[in-house]
Amino acid sequence: MGISINSIKPAMVIIYNDEPYIVLDCNHVRLARGPAHCKAKLKNLKTSQIIDSTLRDSDNVEEADIEERKLEFLYREEDIYHFLDLETYENIVCKKSLIEDKTDWLKDNLKVTGLFYKNELMNFKLPATMDLKVVQTEPGFKGDSVKSGTKSAKLETGVTIAVPLFINNGDTVKVDTQSGQYLSRAQ
Repeated sequence: MGISINSIKPAMVIIYNDEPYIVLDCNHVRLARGPAHCKAKLKNLKTSQIIDSTLRDSDNVEEADIEERKLEFLYREEDIYHFLDLETYENIVCKKSLIEDKTDWLKDNLKVTGLFYKNELMNFKLPATMDLKVVQTEPGFKGDSVKSGTKSAKLETGVTIAVPLFINNGDTVKVDTQSGQYLSRAQ
């Protein structure tokens, strides 16, 4: 049984053309004449391909039955990533192409939420924020304040972000994993 296009929202996982997609963005259009439709940006959970699509009620879109499981990142060998299922203690192997947009944030023992469709890992959710150590940045100088600008800093996972001038090597910073922005110094 399909769902109404009016109930489609961002972050929802749907089955479209027999494939699981996550809705990245959607815009509902209601016309005076004719049926309503939804212009959506969809990301295929299997291939990571992003498509723009116009969804109508006649498209028979269904909500996907996605199972969430707690995982812990163990290690990486070349383009293969290893996770531990924290409930079954099963080793789950994942290719880099499946999770390419999130690999820069992975560090040992990081706990994530795995998204499974038909018992197969499709993707995972990172924590909203992470505390990461600064490994390389220009030194701060006396008088640098929050409002005086930013500089680039390389974090322990390899990600480079913009940080305030007063941040030094060895400092731990809180980072938003969705936008990649500096939030604050970590306590």
